[in-house]
Amino acid sequence: MSTLAHTMMTAARSVESGLGAPGDLDRYSYTEAPGADRVAPPAWEGVETDLGRVGRRATGSRGRGLHGQLVQQLGQMIVSGDLGADRPLVPEEIGQRFEVSRTVVRESLRVLEAKGLVSARPNVGTRVRPVSDWNLLDPDIIEWRAYGPQRDDQRRELNELRWTIEPLAARLAAGHGREDVQQRLADMVEIMGHAYAQGDALTFSRADTEFHSLLIQLAGNRMLEHLSGIVAAALQVSGGPVTACDRPGEACLTHHARIVDALAAGDAHGAETAMRQLLTVHPEVERVVPAPREH
Repeated sequence: MSTLAHTMMTAARSVESGLGAPGDLDRYSYTEAPGADRVAPPAWEGVETDLGRVGRRATGSRGRGLHGQLVQQLGQMIVSGDLGADRPLVPEEIGQRFEVSRTVVRESLRVLEAKGLVSARPNVGTRVRPVSDWNLLDPDIIEWRAYGPQRDDQRRELNELRWTIEPLAARLAAGHGREDVQQRLADMVEIMGHAYAQGDALTFSRADTEFHSLLIQLAGNRMLEHLSGIVAAALQVSGGPVTACDRPGEACLTHHARIVDALAAGDAHGAETAMRQLLTVHPEVERVVPAPREH
């Protein structure tokens, strides 16, 4: 029996999904140097003051309380352009504005420095870096761009990367007979089928993300595997904007099941073709990046 047939026959069963999702520099003090060139301070007006409301999911700040929330807030402000390139970031001002301790500010700036968003240098202090210095493959930055003024560029760039990464991964994965991973892929398709039948969009999305991450792992290429976070971020922040899964349906399930069947048969061409079909843009369907999900 094919994966698709098995999925459709069992779609009415109830399934619970427990899928889980997937650096700091300390070279300089983050105090503003006495002789640093002070330009206009950051425009904090209009920024959300209640850090407890910042609920977006981000890998660099997940589950870290005020520290993680401040990383989110400052990261979003930098990526959106509210804090422009070369803008000085004074820890004392940040601490007062967001009512957090100096330790929280220091740790947050370290995370942002690791992402390439800010730099800290002696006699200069901490400043926002230009876009050319950002780590644009960082899942947090992908998310912040997806919900900011650069959302259209971010969506297009993610789509183009996925078109490059995932069909290749599917073709390579067909040459690796890891039955345990192939079974896990089939399980994800089954969970997606159950979730679709029950109208459970969150479980569907989690299983979809797990499916694509597992597929890249199965390809056996460590450089591709290193890029799996891009695919996961693309699915999480935009609901899979280049797949039928932005609106879960039987066509989406069919293409996922065909990928699994091709992998089981060792059919590299079939797996690659099925992935390209899954990633085919349907121009008649309007796609917009949805509002950030609260977690």
